[in-house]
Amino acid sequence: MNWSVSILCVSLRTERSKIHESLAAPSAPGVACLSGGIGQTDAGGCSVLQVRRNIDLVYGGGSVGLMGLVSHAVHDGGRHVLGVIPRTLMPREITGETVGEVRAVSGMHQRKAEMARQADAFIALPGGYGTLEELLEVITWAQLGIHDKPVGLLNVDGYYDSLLSFIDKAVDEGFIAPAARHIIISAQTSHELLSELEDYRPTHDGVAPRLSWERERLGHSPKSDIGR
Repeated sequence: MNWSVSILCVSLRTERSKIHESLAAPSAPGVACLSGGIGQTDAGGCSVLQVRRNIDLVYGGGSVGLMGLVSHAVHDGGRHVLGVIPRTLMPREITGETVGEVRAVSGMHQRKAEMARQADAFIALPGGYGTLEELLEVITWAQLGIHDKPVGLLNVDGYYDSLLSFIDKAVDEGFIAPAARHIIISAQTSHELLSELEDYRPTHDGVAPRLSWERERLGHSPKSDIGR
């Protein structure tokens, strides 16, 4: 089955962790969208995930730092790489050789929308503010019916336990519908997580029909909408 995965990992950590161990498992074909940068050993694990599972890469563009490392490794492994980057950031984030396709967009919102449009699923690795911002946005889009793609958390060493507890508390207090809680999939290893993402079926109800404001604002046809 051909599918694409958007990997959200925006933490700039440089210390060692177990993320690369969790990512280095065999799998099935697709496209991964990756944004931001993680620790260097973790970045190597990300690359293993892309190549071993025949997953292409869509990420936030740029050639510097860890994201440059990941994009080159995935490209060297024979997978397609697409970088989506705002024009205003190109002088800062593209300072060396780029690989694959580079798509320039007008701003941050369009960058996220285009990356989401290219993906069939989303994975959040342990990260910081940027990861949370992108994660919560794609969860909200799913809740509103803008897309019906699964959202996964790679919960290495319980990194996201506190966030999941917060969400469960919000369900208990009536702020999040129980059905909407099932938008989020969590697992400790990439093998588990990707298997669950493949098996995902949208179960939340009461959402709006697939919305068109992204298509209208960005001038895209229905075929290229985020919710394709």
